[in-house]
Amino acid sequence: MELFLSLTDGFTLPILGMLIFAGACIGILAGIFGVGGGAVSVPVFFETFRATGVTDDIAMPLAVGTSLAMIIPTSILSARSHAARGTVDMSVIRAWAVPVFVGVAIGSVIARYADPVVFQAVFVLVAGVNSFKMLFGSAGWKLRDTMPGRIGNSIYGLITGLLSALMGIGGGAISNLILTLNGKPVREAVSTSAGVGVIIAIPGTVGYVIAGWGKTGLPPDAVGFVSVMALVLTLPAAMLTTRVGVSLAHSLPQSILGKLFGLFLALVCIRFLIEIFG
Repeated sequence: MELFLSLTDGFTLPILGMLIFAGACIGILAGIFGVGGGAVSVPVFFETFRATGVTDDIAMPLAVGTSLAMIIPTSILSARSHAARGTVDMSVIRAWAVPVFVGVAIGSVIARYADPVVFQAVFVLVAGVNSFKMLFGSAGWKLRDTMPGRIGNSIYGLITGLLSALMGIGGGAISNLILTLNGKPVREAVSTSAGVGVIIAIPGTVGYVIAGWGKTGLPPDAVGFVSVMALVLTLPAAMLTTRVGVSLAHSLPQSILGKLFGLFLALVCIRFLIEIFG
């Protein structure tokens, strides 16, 4: 009992409720957009850890690492559900696998030493670009009609892995953008991004556990830069709602869903910009 109380120290009833609700939102987003839900979980975890007394220099990497751990089951479930519908492009998964892994490894090393503003700035940059595209872009926005060759795909994979590791996302926000700009239909891009999330989340979580190991100022429940209590509270709800998100992705108008998600990303960007410059 004493161990449980020590692990939950600082987690008030409103915070517990917020984490459970966030878990449900994360699961739905994982299914709808092929993302692991990091765009929701990182800001929620960041605010939660700060509310429990964790300092900013620990709260941000802890939010990112916990988000990556959260993405493991949601991305696996989302990828399997999309694969069952036959919309995952395995050629992209194979081409990106190694470069993504390398990018995640580099990002995990940076996480050990980087200032919190680095994580926030990367989040604002990538989420801001995606928000703009979702709110103001059109289906006609393309760089080319097909995916590039081996070198181009390797660069895409490396960038996706690196930025995802620094943002605490499953790469869906990045890979969705890359795939659609290279001629992939939206549904195929969403489905394939779910598969990319699996490649990112597992090594990313291990990397953040190692990066945070022995750091001072971590809460009692943390294993490296991963909060066990936050996972316990958010995962069940996320697992329950991921399939709902997949069903919505294949039934509701993507334009409406995309604009809502774009608006959410814009609000998160504004919040982090205030944190950086405020």
